[in-house]
Amino acid sequence: MRRMVCETRLNAADFIYPIFVAEGNDIMKPVDSMPTVYQYSIDNLEQILPQIADSGISGLLIFGIPEKKDELATEAYNDKGVTQQAIRYIKEHYPDLLIIADVCLCEYTSHGHCGVVKGDKILNDSTLPLLCKMAVSLAKAGADIIAPSDMMDGRVAAIRAALDENALTDIPIMSYSAKFASGYYSPFRDAAESAPCFGDRKSYQMDPCNGREALREIEDDIEEGADMVMVKPALCYLDILRAARDRYDLPIAAYNVSGEFSMVKAAAQLGWIDEKRIVLENLTAIKRAGADIIITYHALDAAKWIKEDK
Repeated sequence: MRRMVCETRLNAADFIYPIFVAEGNDIMKPVDSMPTVYQYSIDNLEQILPQIADSGISGLLIFGIPEKKDELATEAYNDKGVTQQAIRYIKEHYPDLLIIADVCLCEYTSHGHCGVVKGDKILNDSTLPLLCKMAVSLAKAGADIIAPSDMMDGRVAAIRAALDENALTDIPIMSYSAKFASGYYSPFRDAAESAPCFGDRKSYQMDPCNGREALREIEDDIEEGADMVMVKPALCYLDILRAARDRYDLPIAAYNVSGEFSMVKAAAQLGWIDEKRIVLENLTAIKRAGADIIITYHALDAAKWIKEDK
């Protein structure tokens, strides 16, 4: 009876799994702050891609880690860059696997910020052309969805125009619309090697205190042409997710971020919690709050557990 009247049901297709692809060869480097998560070189992607393809999840979110970084993130929009090569490899060997390409400069800049830097300031408008070049390059490589995460104002409209100008009109945009300046990102910065060399990202990521502003940011992105919007992080911002679901009718993603993941993994390793039960409860809460798409490092485990329970 409990199963019959269940209001919120998790499905493997709800999930997107993030992967980190590092430039070089024979790399399968564990991320110390994210147990079970690795950086993979392209020649080692077969260590993870079959699991993703067979899991029943909807696809993957790809982050690239180049060997060389500079102030203008030139490897981000290099058609032969590590991320572009990885996308082409995945599409060649797993053509049905959905690829969402993260668009941000932080993994590619020598200073680790998400935009062009002058002195100690991030230049919003100077960053937009570089994001556009990156989005077009990734889409041409074979990405199915472009996901700008930089939080520069106006970037959705700029990227939409750039895609359309390059005959990429059918490529949708999943915008990181309400991305908060959160302490929960720390393990990700180890995985993506993207920690800022100075200052922080509070001048362009959102104040965790502001809920109404988050909804304005989401609305701005929708008006600029976003096909899907995102709330990030997920668990501490379920109120934002619920408010967005009640107000907007397009697909909404939530990112169950690295810190949320690592806390669960650490507590489970110490025997303090039942990992399966906590993970599925957390993911259910995210879906119950209104997420259509859940980006999570738990995706492969959760898909396996859901299948077992059926």
